[in-house]
Amino acid sequence: MVNKTQQPTFSKKIIFQVMTDTVTTKRKLLIFLALKRVKPGSGSSINFLNQRTWKHPVTNLNNILQQTPFVVVGGIATRLYMPERMTDDLDILILASDATTAKQELEQVGSRQTGTLSIGGSIWELPDGTSLDVIESNEAWVKKALQNSNLGGDKLPIIALPYLVLMKLQASRVQDIADVSRMLGGASEETLAQVREVINTYLPEAGEDLESLIILGKLERGDF
Repeated sequence: MVNKTQQPTFSKKIIFQVMTDTVTTKRKLLIFLALKRVKPGSGSSINFLNQRTWKHPVTNLNNILQQTPFVVVGGIATRLYMPERMTDDLDILILASDATTAKQELEQVGSRQTGTLSIGGSIWELPDGTSLDVIESNEAWVKKALQNSNLGGDKLPIIALPYLVLMKLQASRVQDIADVSRMLGGASEETLAQVREVINTYLPEAGEDLESLIILGKLERGDF
């Protein structure tokens, strides 16, 4: 069982603050609730947790964004680091300075912009009907993420785990927290060291939460 000293400490007021408080507080609450309920080995089977599949093909953006560096993020990207889960959404990350080039390339193949993203970026419908979220950012780590991607199914560049964890910790929605704990639970010590380095550099206030999520992931596998 998890030692209580390893769990985040909360007052009762946090339950009432969570709807209006910061992303950090929401993240800590989700982790706190998960740690209270999880039991070692109570998750899915190890065979399932070790699966890495690409059963559902996605649009090959390499044929569309030929001049715009990008990496696939979001649910599709998690396929490299945890069991595949169903999602029809395709999300990519680009530099904000490349937004005009990306827009031109998407329009050239007949894509249609259908909206904008509150976090910065645009929403598109591709010619094959796929919904594409183009996240634009000029944060300091984005260039490194674009330069150090992993090759995924359909030969798409997939964001490396440390930067995917960073993005999901910044968002800290329920699904993000669940994805991070599952991905970290199956990661090697070498990979975990790389994740810690990225988080300590670009989101140091989430360091404690990262360690809690590693524990949650290992508990699901019965490794803690």
